[in-house]
Amino acid sequence: MATSPEPVIIVGGGQSGLAAARAALSVGLRPVVLEAGVETVGSWPDYYDSLTLFSPARYSALPGTAFGGSDPDRYPARDEVVAYLRRYAGSLDVDIRTGVCVTAVHPRGTGYLVRTDTGDEIPAAGVIAASGSFGNPHLPELPGREEYAGEVRHVAHYRRPEPYAGKRVIVVGAGNSAVQVAHELVSYASVTLATRAPIQFVPQRIRGRDLHYWLHVTGADRLPRAVLTRLVRHAAVLDTGVYREAIASGLLARREMFTAFTSDGVVWANGSFEAVDAVIFATGYRPNLDYLAPLETLERGVPRQVAGVSTTHPGLVYLGLEFQRSFSSNTLRGVGRDAAHVVADLAEGVSGATRRRRWLTERLPVRR
Repeated sequence: MATSPEPVIIVGGGQSGLAAARAALSVGLRPVVLEAGVETVGSWPDYYDSLTLFSPARYSALPGTAFGGSDPDRYPARDEVVAYLRRYAGSLDVDIRTGVCVTAVHPRGTGYLVRTDTGDEIPAAGVIAASGSFGNPHLPELPGREEYAGEVRHVAHYRRPEPYAGKRVIVVGAGNSAVQVAHELVSYASVTLATRAPIQFVPQRIRGRDLHYWLHVTGADRLPRAVLTRLVRHAAVLDTGVYREAIASGLLARREMFTAFTSDGVVWANGSFEAVDAVIFATGYRPNLDYLAPLETLERGVPRQVAGVSTTHPGLVYLGLEFQRSFSSNTLRGVGRDAAHVVADLAEGVSGATRRRRWLTERLPVRR
């Protein structure tokens, strides 16, 4: 079992941080979770109201605690996920500190010094960067955006369709969130889905079973990243047939991505102009890791790592990165496997560092 007089700091108390804390306890580490928010539920309370998981409850739990409920094949709603994470955090015998934002991580001997916005400086044997990416939504740069007088927002800040009633709206993106939000808005607004390529649909159910059943029994959900990048080149949308039919019937229009904004609308790829009231970008997120800047381990904001283990700093690991080790790495159903992997590597490093410190202490001359 790994032992160290200093804790392992886990930055972020959402699903990744909680999975990391449980894995760290299991190998004898002393985890301390630092969460900037008021509770350890990650970004889930801030997602749009109608969001449901794309995987059934039976495949969506973190290690050690089932979702519960009478129907394991249901798709849990946003608020159910929030309640589940609260329950999960409460079951862990871990030092969890909320309202604490990590501002910087510095190297310190064989470990690290973690600085927070409360003025604390915490020595750490290792660091698990589990802060996710929701706090860093990506908005692509497009000509004329500063001149556009309408509303521009990322889907991270979209909540419900009613404020868009009667408006002309463009939703940008070809993934699950883009299609789900665009389809929801159709009942309230005139909506166009703007994408750079045709949408790829994946059937939600195959031979009467949810897709995640087949991913589980075949092991496809755990395929290595190297294999995934060859197989999955574009975003894919899980669909029972509703979304595909909405586009095929013209209920939900899809057009090739526009090329620029004007003061009151957009310029489409064919050169035509259209007045638009609002543009919602569902264009993904980027790792939220600015606090690692002092380590110089980020390359254009992206950490240098393999399978979640830093290639630049021993004792630094990551959780919740998209495609970190598998298709499900940044999901509830997959982060537990990744947590076990990176924590095992971290524990081995902490044990080695502890042995090295003990060896040096025993052999260095005592100054008098």
